[in-house]
Amino acid sequence: MLITETDDLAEFCRRLEGARYVAVDTEFLREKTYWPRLCLIQVAFEDEAAAIDPLAADIDLGPLFDLMDDQKVLKVFHSASQDMEAFFSVCGRVPLPVFDTQVAAMVAGYGEQVGYATLAAQIAGVTLDKASQITDWSLRPLSDRQIAYALADVTHLCTIYEDLEDRLEESGRTSWVSEEMAALTDLSAYRANPDDAFRRIRIRRPNRKALAVLRAIASWREETAQRRDLPRNWVIRDDALVEIATHAPKTEADLSRVRGLRGNAAKSNDGRALLAAVAAALDMPEDEWPELPPRRPALRGHETLVALLQALLKLRCDDHDVAPKLVATRDELDEIATSKNPDLRPLRGWRRELFGEDALALKAGRLGLTGDDGDVRVIKFD
Repeated sequence: MLITETDDLAEFCRRLEGARYVAVDTEFLREKTYWPRLCLIQVAFEDEAAAIDPLAADIDLGPLFDLMDDQKVLKVFHSASQDMEAFFSVCGRVPLPVFDTQVAAMVAGYGEQVGYATLAAQIAGVTLDKASQITDWSLRPLSDRQIAYALADVTHLCTIYEDLEDRLEESGRTSWVSEEMAALTDLSAYRANPDDAFRRIRIRRPNRKALAVLRAIASWREETAQRRDLPRNWVIRDDALVEIATHAPKTEADLSRVRGLRGNAAKSNDGRALLAAVAAALDMPEDEWPELPPRRPALRGHETLVALLQALLKLRCDDHDVAPKLVATRDELDEIATSKNPDLRPLRGWRRELFGEDALALKAGRLGLTGDDGDVRVIKFD
């Protein structure tokens, strides 16, 4: 069922009133834009399933957004973050409450970042048609095969959700997934702050002056990309920003020497805006320049401890059938090993109970690992 009319959408959403949950998926494009372009929204519950066309002429998505806002209806996604961003880009908010089956599968023993097709095969017993997986969802009309492919992404999601819900209830881990959903629905994760854009750009051995310039020009690029609805690197590439931050050009001639600038960009309005941003950063009082990121101690002498933490992590996750990546990353293990008072995900909430307490005990010498007839077990010291 493809919905292209507001009245049909309103009627479909009315039929879902009182549903315990709805399965939701989106199709979008963003290769040529800054904001994801929402091309299709699929919703299903029990015998109801529809693909909603947000590109249809004059369609009002209000009834759908009302459903997404309904606190009594759980919205089920698989790998939800990009879908949430797509919703945020069109209505300034995200569906609430939500459940992510990829996160739940990692808690329920299906491995790390398990794909939807894998869960559909293992739980629903279906093999998905992947022929429409790579398609331009903005082109109209959509074929019957495309619509069927899109609807399969939510009809089988209902079966997957109900199976995972039962597993989590039986294992007492429903609250674990609920903890993860708080970060997924935090609106700050979807609001791009131009002044923070420089933090995602890698610059080797920076000084505070270079970071001040990088912050200014990265902020200009972020605002420009948003205004023009273009990918960031279509405005100016990261490597060019790094070179500008490093050399702080003051004139058009200086800017023209920057590799990575397209054509006569140094002579364009963009070039003048970049030079103005550089000048503003240099005129700023030094105490307003960004602080250098703290340097972690080198891992010399700590590699063995990190290896032991990795072994402990695998042991604990194998014991509880949880994906290790969901509990702690390598960087987090490095910080546990090298920081005096780390404040990290593995040391909070259910992760601390599963792994964090033992990790700190291992670091402090209150816990050890030993071989046991070809296996490994934990020893706790008094």
